[in-house]
Amino acid sequence: MKLIPKVIAGMVLASAATAALAQDITLTYMSWDPKQVEVEWPTIADFEKAHPGVKVKIIEVPADQGYWPKLTSMAAGSSLPDVFMMSSGFVKEWGEAGNLLDLTGLVTDEQLSEYYESAANIGLVNGKRVAFPQNWVAPVMFYNIDMFEAANVPLPTADWTWDEFLSAAKSLTIDKNGDGKPDQWGMSLYGRYAHIEPWVFRNGGRYLNEDETALDLNDEAVNALRFLTDLVVKEKVAPMPQEMEGIRQQDIFPLGMAAMWVDGSWNIANTRDNADASMNWGIVQVPVGPDATTDSAVAYAWADMLSVGATSKHPDLAWEFVQHMVGGGRSASDFLGGKIPAYVSIAQSKDWLEKDQRPANKELLLQIGEQPVYTGFSRNWGAWRGYAADGAGGMNGELDEVFNGRQSLEEAIEKFTAHGNDVLSK
Repeated sequence: MKLIPKVIAGMVLASAATAALAQDITLTYMSWDPKQVEVEWPTIADFEKAHPGVKVKIIEVPADQGYWPKLTSMAAGSSLPDVFMMSSGFVKEWGEAGNLLDLTGLVTDEQLSEYYESAANIGLVNGKRVAFPQNWVAPVMFYNIDMFEAANVPLPTADWTWDEFLSAAKSLTIDKNGDGKPDQWGMSLYGRYAHIEPWVFRNGGRYLNEDETALDLNDEAVNALRFLTDLVVKEKVAPMPQEMEGIRQQDIFPLGMAAMWVDGSWNIANTRDNADASMNWGIVQVPVGPDATTDSAVAYAWADMLSVGATSKHPDLAWEFVQHMVGGGRSASDFLGGKIPAYVSIAQSKDWLEKDQRPANKELLLQIGEQPVYTGFSRNWGAWRGYAADGAGGMNGELDEVFNGRQSLEEAIEKFTAHGNDVLSK
């Protein structure tokens, strides 16, 4: 069943249709991504056209300008938007708090079959479907093909080992002017989740205990963090974060300062925008670690989702709007860069695969989505992980202190474990 606008208009739930025709209704939609809203305007207009008397009011609050504090304040005042963007990293705590409408009875098996199962399942909290995926993303390794070829280093492959990666990083760390400082780094690395977790999870590592109530790093996680630490402080194939002050971390690779970099697939768009047009680059999945088994090595991926506020006065209409915004009514051009449509037929279309642009192998992202996927997210993930942290106060900041050579990995683990368990105990 294709959820295109004209079909949705024909399958409107009776109660919502009657209400929409009987009176003017304002449906509120809150987004953390103004750029995404720009491309969504035509789709939103189509929804309004199919629902006479309904207007969609968009509330734009960028993620770095208070989206979550604003949403939290609205929840406290029982004035949540009808529909709003929901992060995989926060869906558990928001769902458990009762802020999200249970959609379980509204989503059919036929509808679910048209979406990536791993992305859709992220919206399940305690057996209830409280969010539905619009797109999903996965960290990948970006690599500069020109630099590899200039150094006569074999390009990364799907079965690359960590030893082969390290050998390449050493060969690609080059002091061009002989001043004792690399002008080209083999790798770029920070303490952020999208830089670190792909290595940890591909090595069979886990941060949390089985019921996600405490941090309890297994040996595989510690070994992965030690490997990454050594890249900076021992092997010196990646710069200390403090050496890159004043440069956005997402610009280091496209500016040609590092040959490799691991971050979210959404940065395909930024790399296209900021890399020299002649720069040849590609993506590959982070290599499986030496401690991993077939069962324990998982892909790291998560979904950007939409939820219906539990206090919505128009829940049926709000759910229709969600269907409209995530389904076949969208086009490939609506999904910027490496954001992968959760709706399978769009993701597999030639328009989204963009064979005429770099990277030439965007289908790799679809292959990741077909693998076992683990998010690593838990209740209060943002607080214990140090999401968007700078300095101390969570794993992000503590790892940056390690990479800057100001504390040992053991000290960092002790600190962020204590901090995380304090957060998770509340």
